[in-house]
Amino acid sequence: MIPAVQTDARTQPARGPTAELAAFAASLRGEELPDDVTWMLGELFLDYLRVASIGARMPWSEWARHYLGNLGGSGKAAVLFERERKDPVRAAFLNTTFAGSIDADDTHVGAMLHPGAIVFSAALAMASEASGRDFLAAVAAGYEGMIRIALSIQPSHFKRGFQSTPTCGGFGAAIAAARLAFQGDQHADRRVAGTIGIAASFAGGLTQFYQSGSTVKRIHAARAAENGVAAALLAANGFSGPTDILEGSNGFARAYADAVDFGIVTDGLGRDYRLREVTVKGHACSARVQAGVEGVLELCRRHRIAPDDIADIWVGIPSIVVGRLTIPRPVDVQAAQMSLPFSVALAAAKAKDAGDGFALDVGDYETALGEPAIAAIERRVRWDVDPQVEAATTAESVPARIAIRLTSGVEHTIFVPAPKGSPSRPFTHEEHVARFRRELMKRLPERNCDALVAIAEDFSALDRVSRIIDLVSGG
Repeated sequence: MIPAVQTDARTQPARGPTAELAAFAASLRGEELPDDVTWMLGELFLDYLRVASIGARMPWSEWARHYLGNLGGSGKAAVLFERERKDPVRAAFLNTTFAGSIDADDTHVGAMLHPGAIVFSAALAMASEASGRDFLAAVAAGYEGMIRIALSIQPSHFKRGFQSTPTCGGFGAAIAAARLAFQGDQHADRRVAGTIGIAASFAGGLTQFYQSGSTVKRIHAARAAENGVAAALLAANGFSGPTDILEGSNGFARAYADAVDFGIVTDGLGRDYRLREVTVKGHACSARVQAGVEGVLELCRRHRIAPDDIADIWVGIPSIVVGRLTIPRPVDVQAAQMSLPFSVALAAAKAKDAGDGFALDVGDYETALGEPAIAAIERRVRWDVDPQVEAATTAESVPARIAIRLTSGVEHTIFVPAPKGSPSRPFTHEEHVARFRRELMKRLPERNCDALVAIAEDFSALDRVSRIIDLVSGG
């Protein structure tokens, strides 16, 4: 790792990481993406719409609608599942609030962020007349940019108290939006770099909510998407940002981290797609507690364990989970979704009703927060750092070991090497489609759902992204 304050220019490529990222984004073509990346983006798009559909019903999404209504303004950018149109900045904010607020959206574990809600929303806000291939190129570039930047400054960025979804998410939105805004511009690479430079000045997002509760995290991703799209529009209207903002002596890395490795940003760029490492969540809770939830669900179902049968639950975890994710007795729903002890207790309580396709959702957490029965189970949850779990933890997934001791004295154990939906245990295409249909058919005609699945399976055949907008608004 290279200390951010001591980066030696002689160790950097002829173009710095900001310019390298910009050149990659400006030149990327959808038809040049590897087949597996194209296919994976289709799967991630279905999951984005699924999660956004759930999130659009949440109370904070209604707060966001009222907030934007008070600001006024109109435009041509689509709001998901509505016929209303807004300007691109507000549309990106609202759509990302839908998709990024319930902690069920896709995540990159090592980068500690949620890319899809931000990048898809930013691209949709700017891409109504774009082709499916150009849309995919913008989305792929956005995923790569925000994941690589975040990886390059972790873990010191997180340890300082920043959440990388809002701090680095703006880069993903800016890259995706700029890729579309400056397509065909002979100076596109420099204009994309300038957009990244503008977005960096908007970066922010702190993690005190882990300790104190609040609902601010519900709009962390939304602010990132809003900032990235605004940066692209500002650049299109004449503003510019530093084209060395990541590596500059007073740039992003120096300001937001104690150490940085810019090789992560540039090495294999355009060849080794880090979006392949993205996890699709099975449950609406932190990605790092999903394996613990799965382990408890599996043991309780397999051995027909009822909550009253449980003497205690022990969870073996890696050290990265200790602290913000092990806080018991959460103060609100957001904190509950981030709490390993509470999530494990909730899983034990819900296991008896957990059939195929079961997932803990925000509603489960809301209902359980004040329940004495859940609190009673949580008091029986213990955790400790487990050496085997620590050794098996990667930038792609966090495992867990579970031991449930019954009041009879019998103990059942399980090791979950990676949660369902992680790169080593991905959802199948059929599972993605089933999850998508289960949610979207609550609000769209079956023919619309069929058409959206067909688009996700072959974006290259899509002539205009406005077709997606028509379908998700019920047309």
